[in-house]
Amino acid sequence: MKVLVMAGPESSGKSWLAEQLQAHFGAVLVGEYVRYFIDHFQRDTTLADIPDIARGQLAWEDAGRAQAPQLLILDTNLLTNKLWSLTLFGDAPSWLDRELLARHYDLHLLLSPEGIGWTADGQRCQPELADRQAFFAASQDWLERHRQPFRVIGGDWQARHDRAFAAVEELLARN
Repeated sequence: MKVLVMAGPESSGKSWLAEQLQAHFGAVLVGEYVRYFIDHFQRDTTLADIPDIARGQLAWEDAGRAQAPQLLILDTNLLTNKLWSLTLFGDAPSWLDRELLARHYDLHLLLSPEGIGWTADGQRCQPELADRQAFFAASQDWLERHRQPFRVIGGDWQARHDRAFAAVEELLARN
């Protein structure tokens, strides 16, 4: 099983690309638990919610892993939970890094915020490109510091599509 993580700031095409990849490669796709959480509770999240959100994301990830597909696509993982917690609340549970590093991820597609516009959806909160660039930089910094495999995906929608598909084809060709 190969595990692919979509990473990066909001409104960079993670969910769109994850769905495109899932449809093409027949992968199992794990969504974003935080979206379910916000829809379910109908309120803004707080720092106290982060452990529950992270545990929910892990449970969804574990359910996907249990299916043992050839390709598992994670629309997000705990890295995004951690970085959003730091962005919104200035703090994050210390166990998030430990959980992240205890799991194997074959490739992160780190999506750049540049080249496409921000789209409001009722849950997004970073319309300013500079804020999304800072989130991207924090993601890249964490991946580099922890020697996690990643590929930056940028450009317009077609370029993102083509680069992501090429990266997944390359990933699946590896034994």
